[in-house]
Amino acid sequence: MADFDFSDRVAAVTGGASGIGREVATQFAESGASVVVADVDDEGGQDTVEQIESNGGEAVYVSTDVTSIDDVEAMVEAAVEEFGRLDYAVNNAGVPGGDQQAGDVPEDSWTQTIDINLNGVWRSLKAEVGQMTDQDDGGVIINMASILGKVGFENSSAYVSAKHGVIGLTKTAAWEYADQDIRVNAVGPGFIETQMLDDAGISTDENVREWIEGMHSQDRLGKPEEIADAVLWLCSDGASFTNGEALMVDSGFTAR
Repeated sequence: MADFDFSDRVAAVTGGASGIGREVATQFAESGASVVVADVDDEGGQDTVEQIESNGGEAVYVSTDVTSIDDVEAMVEAAVEEFGRLDYAVNNAGVPGGDQQAGDVPEDSWTQTIDINLNGVWRSLKAEVGQMTDQDDGGVIINMASILGKVGFENSSAYVSAKHGVIGLTKTAAWEYADQDIRVNAVGPGFIETQMLDDAGISTDENVREWIEGMHSQDRLGKPEEIADAVLWLCSDGASFTNGEALMVDSGFTAR
């Protein structure tokens, strides 16, 4: 974990119940921030809060479905009510999508993937900038994209389309809110060791894992803490001139 100081700051993390989101939330707390953990997984979200509190941090869980504008607005309201403001927002909630060729994806599967992975990021951003524009010193928003926001990947058309959209939204919002002292960036993880990869059989099937690892220059999967480090850096003063960037943390996956 890199060394950052976010004392007296407030962060909100969607998808904070597990994986990358949990790591981001705990690293924020370890760096001194108060954290709003948001997810639809109530048990996992509460576990993240308990983990933070057991290490001396401050956090609150808010049940949040990013397909509901009311829920994401309530998440932002909770940050203000509990901690007084919102400095950093990490829009991380997402689902893997289906495993079919584009012409075979059921419409309901396509719609759900886009609604969570793209529309959910937009809804979250919409609520967050509403609060940040009312603050004297703005804030920072990080949208979780993917390497698949830069390249295509077979049998993942809905996911790929959503993540390309997240990068487009990030670049546009960065220009729209820069004069209100709000920076908007994205992080594009490579394949990271999380439950999502386990569920897809990518990290548990030896042959598939070896194939996927070989797409990364260091011949391994990434770790959630490596993504969290990038997120926290983008939120820090060290990234004060970084805006509208889609930072790929992918061991060269997109470099070819």
